[in-house]
Amino acid sequence: MKYSDLLNLKDIYLEQIFEPEENTLRLLFSRSRTSETPETITIGEIEIEDTYSIDVDETLPFIQMDFEWYIGYSVRNESYTSWDDYEEFEGKIFRIYSKSRYLDFIKVGTFASEDYPGPFKHFGISCLNHVVDVASVSEPIIKEVQRTK
Repeated sequence: MKYSDLLNLKDIYLEQIFEPEENTLRLLFSRSRTSETPETITIGEIEIEDTYSIDVDETLPFIQMDFEWYIGYSVRNESYTSWDDYEEFEGKIFRIYSKSRYLDFIKVGTFASEDYPGPFKHFGISCLNHVVDVASVSEPIIKEVQRTK
C-alpha cells in the first residue's frame, strides 16, 4: 500500500505513535464509521438534535505507517488547530503538503535541505483527535495489521 492510496480516506483515529528504533517512527490508525443512530447532544442549555457519532470500526484492520527515517515530526491536539489558507496540499485526511507552516518550521529550525538529506516532503494526517506532521525524504511503509482480540 502506498501513501497516495490513503489520500481519499476520511475519519481516522490515531491509536499509537512511537519509535520502534531510534529515529524511526511508527503510527497506527483506526478507520471509523458513522453511527446510524441519531443522538441529541446537550452543551450547557443548548440541545443539538440528530447528531451521529463517529466510532472506530473494529471490523477493519489497523493501518500501520512506518517512517524508516525522519527529519522531524509533530503531534497536535486537533481541538487547537484551525484552517490555514496559506497551506497547500493534496488529499483529505492523509495529505502531502507542497506549502505549509510545518515545512517553514523545518526549513528554519533545521539545516535539512535539498542537498542534505535530499528532497523531502511534509506528510500530514488530520485525524479526528490529533494532527500529525512528518517531514521525511522517503514515503512511509504502509500495511494493514489485523486487530488482536
